[in-house]
Amino acid sequence: MKVGIIGSGSVARALGAGLVELGHQVKISSRNTSAPALEKWQQEVGSQGSVGAFSDAAQFGEIVIVATKGTAAEKALELAGPAAFSGKTVIDVTNPLTMNSDKQLVLKELPDGSCGETVQRVLADAKVVKAFNTVNSAHMFRPQFPGGVPDMFFCGNDADAKATVAELLKAFGWNPVDIGKIDAARLLEPVSMLGIRLAMNSGNWNYVFRVVYQDK
Repeated sequence: MKVGIIGSGSVARALGAGLVELGHQVKISSRNTSAPALEKWQQEVGSQGSVGAFSDAAQFGEIVIVATKGTAAEKALELAGPAAFSGKTVIDVTNPLTMNSDKQLVLKELPDGSCGETVQRVLADAKVVKAFNTVNSAHMFRPQFPGGVPDMFFCGNDADAKATVAELLKAFGWNPVDIGKIDAARLLEPVSMLGIRLAMNSGNWNYVFRVVYQDK
C-alpha cells in the first residue's frame, strides 16, 4: 500500500519507518525536503521511503496521515490541496498543543472543537479517523509494555475507514478501541495532554493507556 504523510517531525518519521517495516511504500512531506532529519530517515528506511512536498504526499497516498503540529495542520492541508484527499482514508495524529502566557504546554481551543474535526472540515470529501495521538513517537510502532498489548483509541465517521485503521493499528501492535464518531476527538486530544503531564511530573515518558473492564 502507498501511504502519504503530511508532516516530517518525529511522529511522522516514526510512523513512516513502521509502515516501511510492514512492507508499505511511504512518502513523507515537508516544506524543507532537504532537512538533515529527513535525509537520515530516508537512508534508514531505504527505497520504500521517499520525501516530497505536501501535495506530493497527498497525491501519492492511498491512505494519508496528517502528522504536522496540530496548530499548523489546516495550513498544511490547504498547501497540499484538499482535492487530492477526496475519497481517501485520512488518519489524523495531531494535537492542538501550544504554549500559554506562563510558558506552560496546553491545548489550544479550536473553533471546530478539535483537530480531528478541523481536518474533517477541511477535507470534507475524505474519511478522517483520529488515531495514534495518545502516545509519544518512541512507542508508536510495536509498543512493548507489561500486561500485554496496550489499547489505542480511535474515532471517525466512516465505518469502512475505521475498519481499515483498526487493522493498521493491530499491525502496529495495538488493540484498537473505537470510541465513536469524529467529534470524540474532543475527548482524545485532552488524553494526549494528560499523558504529557503525567510524563512531565514523573520524568518517565514510557507510558501507554489501557482500558480494564470488570466482568458484569
